[in-house]
Amino acid sequence: MRVAGAPISWGVCEVPGWGHQMEPGRVLGEMRDLGLAATELGPAGFLPAAARARSALLASYGLGLVGAFVPVVLHDPDYDPMPEIDRAMDAVEGVLVLAAATGLDGYDTRPVLDTEAWSALLANLDAITARAAARGRPVTLHPHVGTVVERRDEVERVLDGCSVPLCLDTGHLLVGGTDPVWLAHFAAPRITHVHLKDVDAGLAQQVLDGEVTYTHAVRDGLYRPLGNGDIDIPGIIRTLEGAGYEGWYVMEQDTVLAGEPAAGEGPYDDVRRSLGFLSGMSR
Repeated sequence: MRVAGAPISWGVCEVPGWGHQMEPGRVLGEMRDLGLAATELGPAGFLPAAARARSALLASYGLGLVGAFVPVVLHDPDYDPMPEIDRAMDAVEGVLVLAAATGLDGYDTRPVLDTEAWSALLANLDAITARAAARGRPVTLHPHVGTVVERRDEVERVLDGCSVPLCLDTGHLLVGGTDPVWLAHFAAPRITHVHLKDVDAGLAQQVLDGEVTYTHAVRDGLYRPLGNGDIDIPGIIRTLEGAGYEGWYVMEQDTVLAGEPAAGEGPYDDVRRSLGFLSGMSR
């Protein structure tokens, strides 16, 4: 009951030109048929903006809402992100999954931060953490390829320099050069949300080395059904559960679609295989 889905596993993404975008009815219906308990929000416009209408739609498919992925610029000393954060907390229930956005479209290029920008980023993360706590809302930072917190040294700088909880995304961490197994051990008390991905480590290394863009790697099959890649998913889950983790495990395997998949194929089959892998772990 703690396993949720995400629209990006069905190719639904906020990035312009990402690929074919499936309709909500089919995506939510397939989540329901696969036995998922809830979903993350997805990009603006995918689900109704009004909370009552959104809740009614999700309930009609037997789904709850886990939270929302919220990319926001946090490193610009001249920009106050708090009004944007407040609007997100007003609009969506559940976990606020922050990404330290670059301000650019897509995830294929990013700036290098100077000392002033890092100070602004860490101060904003602490301020957002305090604001969310005051409102009784969970918040977490998602280290993410193509944002300003991507690489291992950046993840460590966040852990050392502020108090924000982390989203452990097994795929984005590996692509950014952080071993997710190590992070699960090292920072278990800071992890309050999990995105489960399996990864082709060879393609991940090509992205890390700058040989291919992130978007092209996703198109080429960077993310695999759980158990078909190179990440120790069972080890990560055992570590987190042993440390008392009580949050969600979100099946989130980014994909780019060229067109509408046939019934039972594409994302549906990938998520089905991943859920079968998780089920097999408990036997």
